[in-house]
Amino acid sequence: MRQPNRSLTSSSPGRATGHRTRRLVLLADGNRAHRRMLSIQLERAGYRVAEAADGATALKICREQHPDLILSDSLLMNLSGLELCRAHRDMARQGYGYFILLTSSTERADIAVALGAGADDFLVKPISSAELLARIRAAERVLDMHDDLAAANRELQSALERLNEAQEQMTAELREARKLQQAMIRERQRSFGPFRVSLLMRPAGMIGGDFVGFHQLDDHAVGLHAVDVSGHGVASALLTARLAAQIDGLAQDRHLSPAGLVSALNDMMLDGPLTDVYLTMVYARLDFETHRLRLVQAGHPHPFLQRADGRIERVGRGGLPVGVLEGARFDEIEVTLAPGDRLLIVSDGITDASGCRGELLGEDGLRAIMQLNAPLTGHALLESMCWSVAAFASGERADDLSAVLIEHLPPAPVLAGPGGTPG
Repeated sequence: MRQPNRSLTSSSPGRATGHRTRRLVLLADGNRAHRRMLSIQLERAGYRVAEAADGATALKICREQHPDLILSDSLLMNLSGLELCRAHRDMARQGYGYFILLTSSTERADIAVALGAGADDFLVKPISSAELLARIRAAERVLDMHDDLAAANRELQSALERLNEAQEQMTAELREARKLQQAMIRERQRSFGPFRVSLLMRPAGMIGGDFVGFHQLDDHAVGLHAVDVSGHGVASALLTARLAAQIDGLAQDRHLSPAGLVSALNDMMLDGPLTDVYLTMVYARLDFETHRLRLVQAGHPHPFLQRADGRIERVGRGGLPVGVLEGARFDEIEVTLAPGDRLLIVSDGITDASGCRGELLGEDGLRAIMQLNAPLTGHALLESMCWSVAAFASGERADDLSAVLIEHLPPAPVLAGPGGTPG
């Protein structure tokens, strides 16, 4: 049974409906005297009435005028009452049309057939005026509910359209914010003499709370940072821009050690307006001449140092996150990167990636990825690591992925010249 939404241009004459028009009743009956008698009763009750002497005329009125109620004799010329009912139900219309079949039969089988054809109600002839109006009033209540539901659906549709427009605008703004956040990484890779630094940042959504970067301090040193702000979404992403500027500003003070820089950032976080936000990070300074890397681990996952011979060492002692405890102490660790060594710093979006059975990738999984990808370097290693994490998590990603890769490139092989001497 087709029950499309109807427009609210008609309503019950008995309701407080303002300027809404009266409901239209189609009266289909081949007996002119009987039809006129019913028509007069309906008009006196406040209804507009359209009359049809046969089924074909009644069906035409249904198509053109969409009456609210149809009173149809079961015995009509050209088209029976049941055929008219079926054709009416198959018709596309603006709203619901309540169909009452007028019949002389009281057989249950005939009534079942009428209801099966789509009739809502039936009246047995002869029809009293009181029973007719009572059935019409009952039909009014059904139509009123349809009208109210249609109005609610239109309001819901309008609200949904406004919500979609707001969502589209928000999505467009988030795309622009993503571009700005990605622009915070001015370079994805750079070489510093025998060292090369590569960066990876993949937000779980449009924007994220992870950010990585490096800044050259002088001719023989570079500062590096990997940060993960608590939470997700716009608030965390906005904070990353502020923190990136603060880290760059603090790094300009060459007298400030890595531990001192993280402590100063901790004080700024606790003095700022967002005291319920914290972050984990690794901040490091690499000296190109001594090959020494001094780093602070503040609640971030442990960096992994892969030696030239393939051995993997865990670096750091954990430490407190930044922005949690006033006066927190942050310890420095120093490692030396020999030719062929590399240090990988990742966010917990990688180590906490969850497999299909709920197991975490963890440090053992990261070690396995580094061993498997030992022949790869630079961005190729980081991209392969992302692919491995995605495969482990079956493509699901609940957190941002970020990483910093520091490589001490091995010296290029010396090619032999003619006669076996170096060229």
